Amino acid sequence: MNTFYEEDGSFKVGAIMSDATTSLQVESAHGKRSKIKAANVLLRFAQPGLVEFMTLAEGIAASIDVEFLWECCPAEEFGFDELSTEYFGRTPTATEAAGALIRLHSSPMHFYKKGKGRYKAAPPEALKSALASAEKKRLLAALQARYIAELEHFTLPPEFADKLPQILYKPDRNTLEVKALEAACASTHLSAAHLLERCGALPSSHDYHLQRFLFENFPHGTGFPEVVVDPHPELPLAEDVAFSIDDASTTEIDDAFSVRKLVSGNWRIGIHIAAPTLTIPLGSPIDLIAAQRMSTVYMPGDKITMLPDSVVRAYTLEADKICPTLSMYLEVEAETLAVIRTESRIERVHIAANLRHDTLQPLFNEETLAAGKMDYEYASELTLLWQLAQKLEAVRGKASDNNTQVDYNFSVENDRVSITTRQRGSPIDKVVAELMIFVNAEWGKLLATHTVPGIYRTQNNGKVKMSSVPAPHQGLGVAQYLWSSSPLRRYVDFVNQRQIISLLRNETPAYTNSTVDLFSVIRDFDATYTIYQDFQRSMERYWCLRWLTQENVQQTEALVLRENLVKLNSIPLVSRVPSVPESPPNTRVILAIDGVDLLDLTLNAHFVAKIEEEAVA
Repeated sequence: MNTFYEEDGSFKVGAIMSDATTSLQVESAHGKRSKIKAANVLLRFAQPGLVEFMTLAEGIAASIDVEFLWECCPAEEFGFDELSTEYFGRTPTATEAAGALIRLHSSPMHFYKKGKGRYKAAPPEALKSALASAEKKRLLAALQARYIAELEHFTLPPEFADKLPQILYKPDRNTLEVKALEAACASTHLSAAHLLERCGALPSSHDYHLQRFLFENFPHGTGFPEVVVDPHPELPLAEDVAFSIDDASTTEIDDAFSVRKLVSGNWRIGIHIAAPTLTIPLGSPIDLIAAQRMSTVYMPGDKITMLPDSVVRAYTLEADKICPTLSMYLEVEAETLAVIRTESRIERVHIAANLRHDTLQPLFNEETLAAGKMDYEYASELTLLWQLAQKLEAVRGKASDNNTQVDYNFSVENDRVSITTRQRGSPIDKVVAELMIFVNAEWGKLLATHTVPGIYRTQNNGKVKMSSVPAPHQGLGVAQYLWSSSPLRRYVDFVNQRQIISLLRNETPAYTNSTVDLFSVIRDFDATYTIYQDFQRSMERYWCLRWLTQENVQQTEALVLRENLVKLNSIPLVSRVPSVPESPPNTRVILAIDGVDLLDLTLNAHFVAKIEEEAVA
């Protein structure tokens, strides 16, 4: 005698070896013996054999129309033997009864299982809903299969077009598109970005990186709402005229300088800072825009300004304009160039010229200063400022010959990049840097002396942080230091300028509680500024890699920084090259460029040789 039984949710057959009251010993067609519960037995049969029985039963199950079977069901709970009798119109054979049971069990949408061999027909509405859901799943599975097939053949499914940013930059793994993309990536062994690039979905590798940044940080776009710029206030007009020094691409000109010989023989040096906070009160629409953006975003060849263009145009220190400024005047002793006194004013200043680095550098540099060449505009003023900058640097205890760092300038035109270098500490850099350090330290001292809250930059043991409490900046060698000289480009400077102006006007400061009022500004600025700087560095890395391909660089020299981390010559690109042998820092090596990945921002190179010191000499 044989038995047809249920075990672990599936149906099995076996030859009965022994039959007890509550259990049976059975042997499968493959000879495996097992003990089963008597309650699990559904049928006993003598014929046909075990293998043939299951084949016949499954064939009968496949031939049964499940819809007709459902219509034959009674409304109440039933046993499979009862329904099989009803369905076949007679007492069924063992294989027919087993086939009916297999069919019932295989369609849980039509039949709810109530026990061993017992079922209940699904209500019509529930069945309708379940069938609709199953059909939907079938269609979605077919759609996903089509997506995968198209992606594997590097064709972008049309449905992906308007969802690409979400798919690329914030993928939801529960969506059909992302599931299909992941499956296609697994089969093609490509990352999502590389696969979509092969599908023609990325306009350019540059666009891929820029759009990621915009998606994450400017989800509503980089445009500005319409704002009204209030007219400049009536302020005293300074008797001196000023000039600025900036890069050629700078439109947000924050600072300018003036020089006058006093009757006493001393010099009066003016440091003039653009003053947008004069007509942009705290909480105004323009202020809220600046507080949201926190800073101008810089990248090679482009930028995203903190303030709307109309506001920048109204306050930038543009040549041939009279601009409102927050000014600091230094009276400087004629012979020693010691700063005797300072005075801060809120005024209007005539900006006579905007000097640009590219045209000024060939005229105003260490060589022309040493040669005493004075055949260019503002030569005498710049020479005096250069001498004063050296004096200010010495007062801070910073020796100029210790600064050997190189700055890199990126210029992108017509999708081609040029990368140039400039030694940090050049006369142009030093003049601007030293005067800005001085004015920011002095205004920090002014706020601290009058206990007016401000946002300071402090450095202790090499760690730089923002603080609402004045403290030394060890790296600069000053007792306190705040950012206040770039209010068109940084919101911290914007905040500090408000505080300085309120103090000079004897008004209640806009921010009265340094802990509560300024902490949120410090927190938001730190987080946002870090994101912007990381983006700028990643885009500079991108353009370095582009430069390598653009110039078809096959080999290059590099400097070992540590282990296999190297910096390439001529460009600020740092990368790991695993094949570089263990070498001490500053070892010069030659690398062969094997390729670059502009999506992953990686360099593929291998070690060629070391440059021996004798060869370098």
